[in-house]
Amino acid sequence: MSKYEPVAKAPVRIQQNILARGERRLLNWLCARLPAWVTPDQLTALGFAGAVLVAAGYLLSWFDSEWLGLCLVGYIVNWFGDSLDGSLARWRGIERPNYGYFVDHSVDAIATFLMISAIGMSPYMRLDVALMGVIGYFLLSIHTFISAKILGEFRLSYMAGGPTELRLMLMAMTALMPVVGGADVAGTNFSAFDLFALVVASILVTLFVVQTSMTARMLRRRGN
Repeated sequence: MSKYEPVAKAPVRIQQNILARGERRLLNWLCARLPAWVTPDQLTALGFAGAVLVAAGYLLSWFDSEWLGLCLVGYIVNWFGDSLDGSLARWRGIERPNYGYFVDHSVDAIATFLMISAIGMSPYMRLDVALMGVIGYFLLSIHTFISAKILGEFRLSYMAGGPTELRLMLMAMTALMPVVGGADVAGTNFSAFDLFALVVASILVTLFVVQTSMTARMLRRRGN
């Protein structure tokens, strides 16, 4: 999701997701039009507020599936705040590299845990399955952070997918929840969304293993 760059020899940002170019044009357009009183810290807080809305929508869906609409609003708010905080800082040339990098990723981690865990506490997905997805995401994030330090490369996308594509996938899944329901599939004790999440978690963990192995071999060849 939007990142501030660390102070000492900022890593090269690698963003090759499908929507990257269009999203960058949109973010630049928004940055040029945001009021002067809007700050990156306010946008970070707004992004987190969006995550709270997402979590609340999933929990309230026990009472009525219409509350899932709150999740969709929350994802948009989360994207707006999280994608624009670092973008606005860079646009205005007011980066606070260490502070921004630390706060942004810390808030992102809490927000991600909050949103995905809440899916696991909804009627549509098991908590243990949702947490497997969180673990896969965090493993890949750890690889990204380590690579930024060791290789000077901050990779924001894998397999042509990034945070924005992930949000869109979660929004599509959320829109389908009232239609598909949370019933078990063929006596498996897993809903359709559980099975989908298990596939996604497996892909994330596999990417972590593959990327880590490739990086380790490269560093060994270099003699680092």
